[in-house]
Amino acid sequence: MSRVIKVRYEKGVLRPIDYVEFSEGEEFEIVVIKRAFRGFREKAGKYKFEVNHDVVEEFVEERR
Repeated sequence: MSRVIKVRYEKGVLRPIDYVEFSEGEEFEIVVIKRAFRGFREKAGKYKFEVNHDVVEEFVEERR
């Protein structure tokens, strides 16, 4: 089973922020992705953009 959990680095240890249900001694492989844009959604949410849906659709099709 794979899942994504938030962790915080404190005193040399990654500590889960989200609830985890693991057994003592259980081992895992971890992929660490640093959140580079902290607060981006909140800041970007106050801006509004008009989007030409045809242009966006064309762009998506080109990338497939």
